[in-house]
Amino acid sequence: MAGLNVSIAFFFLVLGTCEALRRLSKRLLAPGLLGCLAAELAGSLQLCSGCLELRMLLEIGPWGGLGPDVVLTLLFLLFAVHTACADGAAANPTISLQEFLLFEHGPVATVAKLLAQCVGAGLGWALTKLYWSWELTQLHLIQNLMASECSSSIHTSPHLGALVEAACSFFFHLVLLRVRRSPAVCRVPVLAATVTFLTYVAVPATGAFFNPALAAASTFLCAGSSLRDYIQVYWLGPLTGMLAALLLYQGNIPRFFQKNLLYGQKSKYKIPKARVTHAEDGEQRQKGKGEKSNPVPKSHSSETSL
Repeated sequence: MAGLNVSIAFFFLVLGTCEALRRLSKRLLAPGLLGCLAAELAGSLQLCSGCLELRMLLEIGPWGGLGPDVVLTLLFLLFAVHTACADGAAANPTISLQEFLLFEHGPVATVAKLLAQCVGAGLGWALTKLYWSWELTQLHLIQNLMASECSSSIHTSPHLGALVEAACSFFFHLVLLRVRRSPAVCRVPVLAATVTFLTYVAVPATGAFFNPALAAASTFLCAGSSLRDYIQVYWLGPLTGMLAALLLYQGNIPRFFQKNLLYGQKSKYKIPKARVTHAEDGEQRQKGKGEKSNPVPKSHSSETSL
C-alpha cells in the first residue's frame, strides 16, 4: 500500500503543477492561439505522466499486491479529473484532427496544437523518468531495472493490433461526438467510463492507447517491434477509427465532402395530408355547383319541330 500512496501523491503533484501552469498561462497570455497551446501542453503533460505511472502499476503492481481492479479505478478517476480540468484542451492528436475536419479549427492552429501535444507528452515522459529514478518505492526500483529492456506493448500481429486500436478509437470518438455538447456533469463520467472499459478490453493486445502522442512517448522506444509497426498500430489505427466514427455520426466528413453520403436529408416543410384532401374535396364541390347553376341549353331543332 505504501507504493500506491506514493503513486497517488505523484498524481496530485502533477495535477497541481499542470493546473498552476494553466492558470499562469491565462494571466500572462492573451486568449487565443497561445493560450490554447499552453492548455494543450499542460493537458498532454498531465495525461502522459499519469498514464505512464498507471502502466507501471499495471505491469509491476501484482508483485506488490495491486490488482487490475485498483489500476482501472485509478484510470477512471485520472481520466475524469483530466477531462474536467482540461480547459478545452484535447491532449490527443486524433481529437484535434477531428476538430479540424469539422471546421472548428484552421490548419495552422491544428498543426500548432499537434506540436504542443507532442512536446507535452515528451515532457511528461521525462518528468516520470526522473520521478522513477528516485526509487521511492520497490515498484520504482523494479521499473528502473526493467527500463533498459522494456518490451513492446504490441502482443499480437501488427494488422490485428491496428484493428484493435482503430476499434477503440472508433467507439471513443463516437461517444465523444455524442456527448461533447453535453454538460460536464454528464460528459466527464461517460468519457471516463468509456476509456476505462476500452482499456480493460484492449490492454492485453496493444495496451489500449488510442492516442498517438501518448503511445509515442510510452512505447516507441521499447524493443520488440519496428517503427513501421508502431506507426501502423498507434498512428494509422486511431486515425482510421476517428474517420470512421466521424463518417458514421455525421454522414460525411465536412472538410472533404459537403454532401451527406449516408443519410438522406428530409424536406424542411411538410404538407399535411388532411389539408390536401379537404382542398381537393372543396374543388370538387365547387365544380359540382358550377355545373348545376349552368344547365345545358336545349337545341333549336327541337323547338322548330314543335
